[in-house]
Amino acid sequence: MLVKLFNIVAISWPVSEVILGVVTRGKRRSATVKDRGSLVLLWMAIVGGLAGANLIRFSGVGAIGANPPQVLFVALVLVVLGLAVRWTAILTLGQLFTSNVAVQADQVIVRSGIYRHVRHPSYSGLLLAFVGLGFAFDNWVSLAVMLSPIVAALLYRIHTEEIVLVEALGREYVEYCKATRRLIPGVY
Repeated sequence: MLVKLFNIVAISWPVSEVILGVVTRGKRRSATVKDRGSLVLLWMAIVGGLAGANLIRFSGVGAIGANPPQVLFVALVLVVLGLAVRWTAILTLGQLFTSNVAVQADQVIVRSGIYRHVRHPSYSGLLLAFVGLGFAFDNWVSLAVMLSPIVAALLYRIHTEEIVLVEALGREYVEYCKATRRLIPGVY
């Protein structure tokens, strides 16, 4: 039962991301896209990270060696929690969310909900979900191989996004940056 539930979540996740990209594509017409290739880089990092993690996983090097049902349960909880954080952030932004780094004519800083604590909670949730997925591999090396390019790509995307938002919103966004962390409340 746990394996089936994990598989349903693991299949629904990328499907939801594709749907999100398609739905937000229409909004881009009214926005100035300044993505600097970060979305393509992120998708390449995800595909490359997952491919590398799977290769390592089947090599046997770095196996966690814990009780598989317990590891899978932890993985499922982390993925679901990560996706809940991500979707809460996306729904909080509402019409302001785009899958590309873009500035809309009516762009404002959202400081409510989860955005009171971190500036990029959808990325925080995404990373947490990938940590969960990494645990499902039951392999420490796979987890590191998968997360390394994804974290690097997300840091580039965050850097790009913050430059664009400072250009568009000026001092108000700089002040918001001083009051909040990027990804982890109270840490980073």
